[in-house]
Order: sequence, then C-alpha cells, then structure tokens
Amino acid sequence: MKISELLKSNKLMLSFEVFPPKTETAFESVKNATEEIAKLLPSFMSVTYGAGGGTSRYTLDIAKNIKERYGVPSIAHLTCVSSTRETVREKICEIKAAGIQNIMALRGDIPTGLENADRSGWDYKHAIDLIRELKETDPDFCIGGACYPEIHPESLNQKEDILYLKEKVDAGCEFLTTQMFFDNNLLYNFLYKIREAGITVPIIPGIMPITNANQVERAVKLSGSFVPQRFKSLVDKFGSDPYAMKQAGIAYATDQIIDLYANGITNVHVYSMNKPDVAMKIQSNLSDILGK
Repeated sequence: MKISELLKSNKLMLSFEVFPPKTETAFESVKNATEEIAKLLPSFMSVTYGAGGGTSRYTLDIAKNIKERYGVPSIAHLTCVSSTRETVREKICEIKAAGIQNIMALRGDIPTGLENADRSGWDYKHAIDLIRELKETDPDFCIGGACYPEIHPESLNQKEDILYLKEKVDAGCEFLTTQMFFDNNLLYNFLYKIREAGITVPIIPGIMPITNANQVERAVKLSGSFVPQRFKSLVDKFGSDPYAMKQAGIAYATDQIIDLYANGITNVHVYSMNKPDVAMKIQSNLSDILGK
C-alpha cells in the first residue's frame, strides 16, 4: 500500500524505522529484530540505506520481507549523492521488482574525504535530483522526503531551507518525515511556517527515544537538534543508570507522541533503531490511544 493513501486516514497511527545490517553475517540477527517490530503491525515501516549505498541490498531484503511476511507497508530508503545515474536507475528497478511502492528519496551523507570535493560533475547533488529521476523513471512510486523542524545543517537560515523544501514537494514529494526533535513547540512553529509557504503535503513527525546517555551527543551531532532543559535534566538525573535512563527516555518519547496526537497529528514515526523492546514499550504505552 502507498503511504500517501495511508495518510489520508484520520486514524491515529504509529510507524517505525529500522536499519539494515552492515555485513552478511549480521543479517539474520537484524532480520529477526525487524520481524519482531513488524509483528506489532505498525502503520508502516521504513528501512534505511547506508551511506554510499553499501547496505542497499539488505535494505531491499528487509523491506520486502516486512511487506510479504507480515503485510506491513514498507518504505525503502534511497540515497543518491556521489552515485551515478546508471547505479541509481538500477536500484530503482530492483525496488520496483521487489514490489515496493514507497521510496524515501534522500541526498545522503557526503562520503568521508569528499566533503570539499568538486561536485559539479556529480549526477545528483541534492534530493530533488533523485525525486525528479524517480518521477521520470516510474511516476507510480509514492515518494517521501526528509525535512528539518529546526534547520538543515547546511542551510543559511530556515527561510532558505523552506524554499528548498517547497521545490522538493513541487518536484513530486508526496509526504515528508521530520528529523528527530525533542521540543514539540519547534515542530508546531515549523508547521505554521511551511503551510504559510504553500507546502500542503502530510508531515510525519519523527521521534527518537533516547535510551542511553551516549545517544544524546550523537543525536545532536547528526541532526543539530535543540535539547530543552527538561530533557537535559532527565539525562543528568538518570544517565548513569542504564535501566533508569532507558525507562525515562521511553517515557519522554511517549509524552512527546501523546502531545502530538492531542494537537491534531495523526501519524508519528519512531526511530526505533532495531530495538523491538523499545518499539513494544512505546506501542504498549499508547495502546488505548491507538486502539491496540
């Protein structure tokens, strides 16, 4: 099923994100973890794509297994930076052959060592280039994209960031999933600004449950997220106790999701990081709200 069709419902939904293994030897353990999450029957599951496409084969295997074995709609991520048009078109054909209807079109991280390289000869420089390629190759794909409630780390300001976002949507992006954030007010402010700019596609908030103190630094580095004092206090109090920190992090994420639902958001995406226990606990915390 296409995600764009799912998002037309007013029913409250919860989706999860998983990532493929980096090596073949880790495939079975990762597959088992993603299956445990699929058994929760979320609205859909999103499967990431390693930098430079190194895990692309496993991305497709995991996404296909989720869809065929458990009937859970899946999204295969696809990145394009530093890839050739031939390589990307080959991946698109493989995704279509696997029966996957949904693609998360992303630029991807610049490979290490190429941060300052001349990109003028690259076939794809931005996600919008991939979105246009997807629309040209097969208009039937449902295409999702990423957005930043605060600001993309490479943008000069939020106004510029929103202009580029509007271009992605105009090129064919049918829904947007946000990077993680820890203050819901930042999302509400962002939604007001993008609607004012004429971006009307569904926005799916992305929530990252922080279950150990070391995740905070990595999360901020990856997304540039603002960390509110309330969350800093939580980490200061419970960060040295792994079990307490895990429980507190899940509770904080659950609280964010409840607030989002209460304020008219109908689908929330959880960056569950191949942790079935975290996904299960969050869904259990929301069971009556979701009707599960």
